[in-house]
Amino acid sequence: MKLNTIDGAALMSQPLRPPDFVVDSLLSQGLHILAGSPKVGKSWLVLWLAVMVAKGEPVWDMATRQGHTLYLCLEDSVLRIQNRLFEITEDAPESVHFCTECAPIGQGLEEQIETFSMEHPGTVLVIIDTLQMVRPIHDATYANDYRDMSVLKRLADRLGLAILLIHHLRKEKAEDVFHRISGTTAISGAVDSNFTLVEKRRGSGRAKLTCIGRDIEYRELELERNADNVWELLSDSRTQPELLEGRITVLLSEFLEEQREFIGTPTELSQRIDPDGQEGITPKKVSRLILQNVDPLKKIGITVTIRRSNGKRIIELHSADSDDAEAPKEIGTIDPVGQPSGGNAGGAR
Repeated sequence: MKLNTIDGAALMSQPLRPPDFVVDSLLSQGLHILAGSPKVGKSWLVLWLAVMVAKGEPVWDMATRQGHTLYLCLEDSVLRIQNRLFEITEDAPESVHFCTECAPIGQGLEEQIETFSMEHPGTVLVIIDTLQMVRPIHDATYANDYRDMSVLKRLADRLGLAILLIHHLRKEKAEDVFHRISGTTAISGAVDSNFTLVEKRRGSGRAKLTCIGRDIEYRELELERNADNVWELLSDSRTQPELLEGRITVLLSEFLEEQREFIGTPTELSQRIDPDGQEGITPKKVSRLILQNVDPLKKIGITVTIRRSNGKRIIELHSADSDDAEAPKEIGTIDPVGQPSGGNAGGAR
């Protein structure tokens, strides 16, 4: 079978939708691991997470995508879950679901999760507590670890939801906390994000949630468990007040209030909207930010075309209020080798 390829020039001109987040900037669609020592409070944390997402309420000031959540609490009884629910919330919605038994990976689990998702359209989060409870009995080798993770990763991607696996840390200390995740490196390497929950001191009620992943920036969240066993945020290592993904729409909207339209290179656009570099929107970032924010830009009346002309990448921006006789073009891919444009490709008109 022939390989289905795309060349670099075409790829850098193609609008691609960024991953959908269940918890903004923290938990995206895909497969994730939350690892911690026994009795550190992982189950309390994910129970609260399942309830908050089901309600559509913020998690540590980060917006959530409301939807059905499924918590496979395989080491707990229904009575224990009920008791914990009464501690963390006054009202659990019908959209959060619990189950204390399920099939192992490769022996029916995938079908069970898919059936639940079909019966509950809008399912956004599945929590498996713990990973070990759904793994078939086999040797702990890299190949076996990778196979099990790959099955769940494909399932999460196909269903368009987040699967969060609760796992354990080794007792041995390590300079990199992610090296303490139990199992081979296939477990941490095959998932989209890794989270570790480590107490400052055993029984202190204070812990650090360290986060790393393909779609998120590295960050450390300092947490404290309150009297209701809810983990509250004390501090966040992420210093950016707003993500670039959100800033680009604001900056382009302000820029086009007077400009109305722009035709030029990424370098020229970057210099116009971020002349002193304080926003961090470099020429290399500006095209990606635009391509991944097509829908938000369209909602505020800005349409985009990215093409190549005379060997250069050209960005065309049009405001809905533009006085151009021609209607603004919808964003689309242009022949990557590019044909010379009749317009001025050197800068803003």
